[in-house]
Amino acid sequence: MSQPLRIAIAGLGTVGAGVVKMVQTHGDLLTRRAGRPLEIVAVSARSRGKDRGIDLGAFDWEDDPVALAKRADVDLLVEVMGGEDGPAKACVEAALAAGKHVVTANKAMLALHGQAMAEQAETTGAALRFEAAVAGGIPIVKALTEGLAGNGISRVMGVMNGTCNYILTKMEATGESYGEVLKEAQALGYAEADPTVDVGGIDAAHKLSLLAATAFGTRVAFDHVEIEGIERITLQDIKNAADMGYKIKLLGVAQQNSDGIEQRMQPCLVPTASPLGQLEGVNNMVVVDGDFIGQTVYQGPGAGEGPTASAILGDIMDIARGLIIPAFGQPAKGLTKPNTSSKGSDAAYYLRFSLTDAPGTLAKLASILGAHNVSINRMHQYGHDGKTAPLVIVTHATPRQPLDQALAEICALSASNAEPVALRIESL
Repeated sequence: MSQPLRIAIAGLGTVGAGVVKMVQTHGDLLTRRAGRPLEIVAVSARSRGKDRGIDLGAFDWEDDPVALAKRADVDLLVEVMGGEDGPAKACVEAALAAGKHVVTANKAMLALHGQAMAEQAETTGAALRFEAAVAGGIPIVKALTEGLAGNGISRVMGVMNGTCNYILTKMEATGESYGEVLKEAQALGYAEADPTVDVGGIDAAHKLSLLAATAFGTRVAFDHVEIEGIERITLQDIKNAADMGYKIKLLGVAQQNSDGIEQRMQPCLVPTASPLGQLEGVNNMVVVDGDFIGQTVYQGPGAGEGPTASAILGDIMDIARGLIIPAFGQPAKGLTKPNTSSKGSDAAYYLRFSLTDAPGTLAKLASILGAHNVSINRMHQYGHDGKTAPLVIVTHATPRQPLDQALAEICALSASNAEPVALRIESL
């Protein structure tokens, strides 16, 4: 039998412990499938004495993850510490410099340093794999780099943050407010004490930038992603959308336009009957449009011990079998900096206004929209208290720039009581 693949694990939180459990539970099965044993030889974490519910007795312990990465008896480093810089970055760079393979779930680190790390890996002949960094247990990176490699990709989109999807679907199901459901998500462990990275769209934007680079053969460009979170979504918005046959999702979209690549992470309306509209709870979904295959849909759990560990083991198994491919599906030095689409793509929009209930207000609003060539498709004025008039408008397809200009003018009106909410209606 071939020599074992010797593995070190940096980080023994939920995911790291999950990797240990999978290897210990399915050792014989993994050996048969890989054609060689998988052997964990050493681990590292912040606390040596913490009870993690796993047996670490057979592994060497390293307090320093960089020392762990440099060990002569390690072939592959699993990095599940987290953090865009600091020890996580240092140990990955040390492993790659030594020609050791790296499997990581660290989307923030790769979103910022992925290009340099991919180049370093190819220079030393190492593999850099990150299936677990995007959409949890869904093998979407493998789909793009292998299964769909014969297709030109025009668009990748999806729900990539389970916390946000849980909050939005729970609000609709229970009638609870955003704040109430957020507290429940924190109590259940779906959201952190500081949920900004999740609900602000940053976590999902990290993932989108990695998918865009893989789909379009460009360098990772996290700074090119337009980001808007779900903090301003109200229960009324969710009810209004449902009345029109839509669901609100935090949707990531990367698409190839005539003038460049458009990358955005923002709340959007999607048809209720669509796969994305049917997605519930903490699940993720990614939709890919290819020129020969058409549209394919991938759904599964987006986080947690089992799904993330499963994705890590998938990468480990490929390396054990000798499948070493560039991190983003093409040689890193050949990846070009993406041209960002300056105009974006046209779409219809859901607009919500809070206006003073006074004669002439609606006429002023319609006049401003018309002056910027924003055409109104339908309008609904909800119940008001005699002072404030909530108003919802759905536009015909329009570019975003003139719409933003119109909204800025409307917001400056004395009759405007709050900043307007504008949600894109995504075509699927």
